[in-house]
Amino acid sequence: MKQVKFNLEGMTCASCANTIDKVLNKQEGITKANVNLANDTAIISYDESKITIGEMIEVVESVGYDASVNQDDIEELTMQVEGMTCASCAQNVDRAVRRLDGVKEVNVNIANDKMTLSFDKSQVRLSDIKKAVYDAGYDAFLNEEIDDTVDPDVIKMQKARKKVFISMSISIVMMILMVIHMFLFPLPRTLYTITVAVMGFPVVFILGFPVHKGSYKSLKSGHPNMDVLVTLGSLPPYLIGLLGIFLPIQTFIEMATTIMTFHLLGKFLEARAKGKASLAIKKLIELGTKTARILVDGQEMEVLTSELSVGDIMIVKPGEKIPSDGIITEGSTLIDESLATGESMPVKREVGDPVIGATINKQGLLKVEVTKVGNDTFLSQVIKLVEACQGSKVPIQAFADKITGYFVPAIMIVTVLTFVSFLVFPNFHLNILETFSFLPWINTDLSQLTLAFITATAVLVIACPCALGLGTPTALMVGSGIGAEKGILIRQGEAVQTLKDIKVIAFDKTGTLTIGKPVVTDLYGDDKEKVLQIAASLEQGSEHPLAHAMIEKAKQDSLDMLNIEDFTAVSGMGILGMVDGSLTHIGNRKFMDAESIDYKQYDDIMIKLETEAKTAMIVAQDKKVIGVIAVADQLKPESKAVIQILNKMGLKTAMITGDNKRTAKAIADELGMTDFISDVLPEGKVDALVSLQDQYGLVAMVGDGINDAPALKQANVGIALGTGTDVAIEAADITLVNGQLDTILKALELSKGIFNKIKQNYFWAWFYNAIMIPFAMLGLLHPMIGAAAMSLSSLNVIYNSLRLKKVNLNKTWEAYHEA
Repeated sequence: MKQVKFNLEGMTCASCANTIDKVLNKQEGITKANVNLANDTAIISYDESKITIGEMIEVVESVGYDASVNQDDIEELTMQVEGMTCASCAQNVDRAVRRLDGVKEVNVNIANDKMTLSFDKSQVRLSDIKKAVYDAGYDAFLNEEIDDTVDPDVIKMQKARKKVFISMSISIVMMILMVIHMFLFPLPRTLYTITVAVMGFPVVFILGFPVHKGSYKSLKSGHPNMDVLVTLGSLPPYLIGLLGIFLPIQTFIEMATTIMTFHLLGKFLEARAKGKASLAIKKLIELGTKTARILVDGQEMEVLTSELSVGDIMIVKPGEKIPSDGIITEGSTLIDESLATGESMPVKREVGDPVIGATINKQGLLKVEVTKVGNDTFLSQVIKLVEACQGSKVPIQAFADKITGYFVPAIMIVTVLTFVSFLVFPNFHLNILETFSFLPWINTDLSQLTLAFITATAVLVIACPCALGLGTPTALMVGSGIGAEKGILIRQGEAVQTLKDIKVIAFDKTGTLTIGKPVVTDLYGDDKEKVLQIAASLEQGSEHPLAHAMIEKAKQDSLDMLNIEDFTAVSGMGILGMVDGSLTHIGNRKFMDAESIDYKQYDDIMIKLETEAKTAMIVAQDKKVIGVIAVADQLKPESKAVIQILNKMGLKTAMITGDNKRTAKAIADELGMTDFISDVLPEGKVDALVSLQDQYGLVAMVGDGINDAPALKQANVGIALGTGTDVAIEAADITLVNGQLDTILKALELSKGIFNKIKQNYFWAWFYNAIMIPFAMLGLLHPMIGAAAMSLSSLNVIYNSLRLKKVNLNKTWEAYHEA
């Protein structure tokens, strides 16, 4: 028996709940269903062998309601997978886990041997997932199950290095012995064969055992991987070579040993290269501190960072890292925040300012109150975002994955056809070999069967699905790491591909294009001081940035705040309430029209203010206008330049704002925007995005506020400014940590760079296989050379991705200023 919790939509009364309750409890396989009208949920106990989650949802939908699995039951995690050797292995793991009921999404990354997945805890257990991976021939572990004092990449490289050292030593001695036997002092055939067989045994059977084990498991699961190709390229040649002890035939033991040696060498070099590609996560983890000093009863005490609690007071001395996120309660300093923002210049921080864990205190002694610990800290969230990106997929990868799934079986078929073809059409193949007989490894004096066998073996070992499987994940790993260092956090790999096709970038105005700290610029009325005092008093109930501007101005003018009652905010229009017993309204024209308040005597003044890109607000008492207050938010210094650069790049730029059309046009014209949408209420931003998508196609949205989150989700690519709210950052595909608009240009360059590397990787992977496999089929490639080339093909893809580190993300910005 299992239990699942559904979220229900469409219920309006107890009758609705009873209807769903009855229809569910009638279903075979459901033992009990409790429908709760108060929280719109249903908790169902059921027999999974008789009814599925999907069938239960269909039952609810059949009576006119909607049901979905409760998101509280959905868990997302990352697991380490051991035993994968190629892209086919990653697909085997993906396939095994995906077929489990309750698994929502699976992404297996061959480049860092990790699997990210989301699953319904009410349907599938972690132990079920581990078992599915194990049954597919691999092992899966949670990160916390791995000894964090040992770097798994280092262990893997050490083991691979040891294997390579042994196999290379044996192979070199074997090659020297072969040269002596062939060209200097021929040994008795039987003695030579026994000698090389003994030397090759530990390489092919002991060092190569994990390869053969992986082959067996993948064949058993019905999804062969690259290990099968290596096994077929080494075991049969070795075993056939043993016949040389009894029969006068060509020995292939040297070839088998060399093929396995090159394979082991390739895996060692690949592991080392992967280690370089995955350095980003390791660097981020290492940034954190292990211990912290806190005040306990007035005394300093050193504790582990993991033991910190919200509210603890940390002591941070000059030159030390700040152990966790917090707020300065005492002291002032300069802090190196380059790990978060990518900016090298330290920033001034004083009492009341927030600080980020793992940043460096450069000067003064600080007391910092802890505000976030554990997984809630900025550094933990960055690591989580980078891991999420590295575990995601890019749309272009789907086709490559599909091909990879058929790759190994196809190569096995091609190998058999090549072998048969050589036996059926020997003259055709021999003519080709004789044409290229100048190649030192071609020997047409060998028997037809021997040549057919060598040719078929070459086809097996030259094919390389690894290069195809590594093309996207390695580029994402390197690119997301570079982004994290520069303050650009990519949540989804899909955004990398989509961003290059974006037609329009839409900007929220306040806090995105502007600094987000409006100031009062103009006051109109018979008694300006009274207008400001009344307005500031009522605005005390509002959280809007414009409210803060009026309150700050009143404080500067030393005005006392008046008593307010019955405060009400009308979204996108204004506020009203009782100020010292008088009904007071503050807002725009729409608000005044809705409340039947005549403001015509101030209309010309408001038009003048709006053409100056200022927001004009009408203040009325007892339904009579007493004045107008103008507020302006200063544009960020880089806003105009960024918009001009985007326009030159051929992108449309649009501003979405709640300002009226006249004010919005003035700001858009000042910035050089190609489009703007005005009079947008907070809840109307999604509709504004939809209209831009209908008009232009793919749209990116840049925002920072809570009310931007739905629009960021609606956009084809959501870009959040890291100085904004957690909600906006959580909803975005890309986060710009430092909040500066010019980082958008860096994000575009990074996206372009990553996608170019992905395309290059796929080109070289396809090109390699397209060229080398036909060469091998024609007998023009010796299996030993093929084994070496196979290893090099994967390395080429990885090192090509590593060249992303040379991409100049400031190129566009620098070119603009040089011009």
